[in-house]
Amino acid sequence: MTPLQRYAGEELSPSPHIIVLGSCKVGNFVVSTPALRGLRQRFPDAVIGFIGSEVTADFEKAMPEISWRVSWDCSLTNAGLLLQQTMASKRALHGEVELAVNLDGFNPVTCTLVPWLEPRFVAGGSLTANRRAKLPWGMDPQQRFLADPDWNSQAFLTRYQGVFDSNYIAELFCHLAYVHQHVDSSQIDLPWQEPGFDVPELLIHCTTARSAKIWSFHAWAEVIKAVTASGWRVGLVGSAAKAQRDSYNAGDSEEWLLRATSLIDLRGQTSLIQLAGACRLAQAVVSVDAGPLHIAAAVGTPTLAVVGNDRDGIGASPIRLWLPRGDHVSRTISEHQCDRCDQENFQNDDCLLEEHSCMAGVSVQQVLNWLQPLMQEKRSM
Repeated sequence: MTPLQRYAGEELSPSPHIIVLGSCKVGNFVVSTPALRGLRQRFPDAVIGFIGSEVTADFEKAMPEISWRVSWDCSLTNAGLLLQQTMASKRALHGEVELAVNLDGFNPVTCTLVPWLEPRFVAGGSLTANRRAKLPWGMDPQQRFLADPDWNSQAFLTRYQGVFDSNYIAELFCHLAYVHQHVDSSQIDLPWQEPGFDVPELLIHCTTARSAKIWSFHAWAEVIKAVTASGWRVGLVGSAAKAQRDSYNAGDSEEWLLRATSLIDLRGQTSLIQLAGACRLAQAVVSVDAGPLHIAAAVGTPTLAVVGNDRDGIGASPIRLWLPRGDHVSRTISEHQCDRCDQENFQNDDCLLEEHSCMAGVSVQQVLNWLQPLMQEKRSM
């Protein structure tokens, strides 16, 4: 059994077989796209396979950087056998795997899959070749940072001064794959398709699996009423209603919002790639910290992140790490400072305070002030 080697930027063969392992979360996939683009730039003749998710499969299939793909989270009863057969056929066709890049390196499933691929080099999380222990991270800073417990802090940048320019997760992924010199990690491009409906001027997304990041639905109602009074239509995007209730903390609040306002219900009416198209065609998107936020920012639409973080970035979301970059992206600023989520390393699903002060500290007027110039610009056209 050949020991796995930590990748430290070595040159590969002229046409290497590279496999990237991704996450089942939408935002995670979006921020992984610069690393994929960087790998293609550095190794233009590579065969780049992607072991991804059924959730983001339509994006993966449309990415020109990806040569072939398969899902690690397929729900079929014989999913493991299908994955094994796919890998055997791909190795027979494209040769042994020279490099495995795990961009979901704290997921025990992907960490277990890496040694099974028998790569020459490994970047990111993995078990050892015998699958009995975790593969040591390595001593190079671009390897060692993976063991750091706090990627979101200013202290992280101090510890890695001269290595990273920012905490942004897309930049960290590019360093992990040693392609940071081949791509601008702040530039994220997603494929998109037009949806099968007339897109309202404003799209909103109100829910998330982590309820600590949810803004008041009464505040959303005030925004919707003000915007529609100014002549814009507002559409609600997200998963189908049942999934929103069961998995994304919507409860009955979204149904109340639809009854209380002229909000247009677009939930469950698009694939992810069509959601990207809807965001691309909208005049603006306002979203809590969730997948649609990253999609909207990636397609270049003016995007407002409704986050409960103060001026110093302290609050409910790890925004130094996850907030999308770009001049077209803005965020709210909470009037209240609370570091309880930070203390929990953002592992808490619910707010740890009864009053949810950080999200309550985001005013309706902030959102309307951000929207006003966009609505005026549209009226003057």
